[in-house]
Amino acid sequence: MYDQKPLLVQSDRTILLDLASKDAEKARLDIIPFAELVKSPEHMHTYTVSALSLWNAISSGIKAEDIVERLNRWSRYEIDKRVLFFIEDTASRYGNFILFADENNKDRLLLKVKKKLFYMQLENSNLAKKMLKKEGDQTFSLSVLDRGKLKVELIKMGFPVDDQIPLKKGEKVDISLKDNFKAREYQEMAVTSLLGNGEKGTGFGTIVLPCGSGKTIVGLVAMSRLQTRTLILCPNVQSVHQWINEIRSKTNLDPSLIGEYSGDVKEIKPITVSTYQILTYRKPGEDEYLHFSLLRDGNWGFIIYDEVHMLPAPVFRITAELQSVYRLGLTATLIREDGREDEVFSLVGPKRFDTPWSELAEQGYIAEAYCHEIRVSLREEDEVKYALAKKREKYRIASTNINKLEVVAYLVKKHSSDSILVIGQYIEQLEDIQKRFKWPIVTGKTSNKARDEIYQKFRDKEIKVLIVSKVANFAIDLPDCSVAIQVSGTFGSRQEEAQRLGRILRPKEKESHFYTIITEFSEEEEFAMNRQKFLSEQGYSYNLERWDVN
Repeated sequence: MYDQKPLLVQSDRTILLDLASKDAEKARLDIIPFAELVKSPEHMHTYTVSALSLWNAISSGIKAEDIVERLNRWSRYEIDKRVLFFIEDTASRYGNFILFADENNKDRLLLKVKKKLFYMQLENSNLAKKMLKKEGDQTFSLSVLDRGKLKVELIKMGFPVDDQIPLKKGEKVDISLKDNFKAREYQEMAVTSLLGNGEKGTGFGTIVLPCGSGKTIVGLVAMSRLQTRTLILCPNVQSVHQWINEIRSKTNLDPSLIGEYSGDVKEIKPITVSTYQILTYRKPGEDEYLHFSLLRDGNWGFIIYDEVHMLPAPVFRITAELQSVYRLGLTATLIREDGREDEVFSLVGPKRFDTPWSELAEQGYIAEAYCHEIRVSLREEDEVKYALAKKREKYRIASTNINKLEVVAYLVKKHSSDSILVIGQYIEQLEDIQKRFKWPIVTGKTSNKARDEIYQKFRDKEIKVLIVSKVANFAIDLPDCSVAIQVSGTFGSRQEEAQRLGRILRPKEKESHFYTIITEFSEEEEFAMNRQKFLSEQGYSYNLERWDVN
């Protein structure tokens, strides 16, 4: 440790946090509200200041002058004036568009524009023609149903909306945590950051926590504080069942008040758990989403979006109508490969809480994980086929390289006392592995009942090795799994890498290992570098080795 100030604020608005400085932790706590954590390797953590990160902070009550003062306090060098201008200019855009209720007409809202220049810009925009009506005094009116759409469109124009319409209290539901269960400190802090003091501008937002750190518990704590009719949306049926089991085991809620709304069961109860898939279901050739009524007509007081980064476009649209209820998004990474993070900000809510993966690992809340990349060569008979193939087919040939199976066999033998997942993208490849080694397999073709049975046998250690396709990327609770062997992936998806690593991050006594097997000198190397870079940025070291195929 030394006495130099911990921050290096650069002209491109990235901030380096020097962990060797004695004041590193104080500085980190000061910048978290307005800076996004980008990478957290061992010596320097990198943050970035963006328009979204600034609006996140300002929406929670932090002023531009507070942000500048904190940066000046901890910066080792004088801060580039362009950075300070960006902070002040971006912050000045927040609060110019204020949305509030029309006390004389419950079916419409009022939008007040503070600056005349901005009012004139909006007045002459296509947005105004589509959904706004002039009311005088730099004010527009709009339909209640256009509340979310307006927020999305304005943020795309560079103007976040200060939504001052109080959230409605839903029907009361008595739900409390059991006396013998206590949430962790960071889980309680996450909920407090979401709900705040209960006044305007609180009660909606996104919590970012690594896989295995107990995001479900954050949801349960929020439910116990709000005590209202709640809808929980999940990525698959297995996660629906896990939520229901967690609610039953950790709260005092009467089980008869918990409902499942899925392809198999259609129950609507005061606490209902459903999937994104069922909401976006429609009959072939038809435009109508048959189950949107669950969201529209449920009279919910609280909606939880599990794995919010997966929110499909149709649910974005319906969420735009649901701006009057408490909303919580849960995710391990807000990265969306389609770049729609701004819609999550507008419709679900700003990021309210984030913490480095490495920090929770140091505290023992998630497992220490060791990442390994093993490179293998193609068979000679596949080299010509690879050389003549088009780019996408090249990736498939490299991903499904038969030589990878030898490495899989070796790793399973090496970790014979562990619970092991073999994960892949291509079903044909996984079925080849299943035929060769006779291990159980779960893919999209496996029924929900069979999946639940197989996962339970894996938890009970009746199954030591399990082959899974991308259906197991999300929200599968396999607490004792300590080894994951990835034989293929979805191109360079950082999102997928975070989720797959998450399968082995539940805290446990033994160390965890994440192996990725790739074909050397192939298209797969480039995408593997993207994934490797992402995990390195989260603080995980990578061991690289080459496998000799005899």
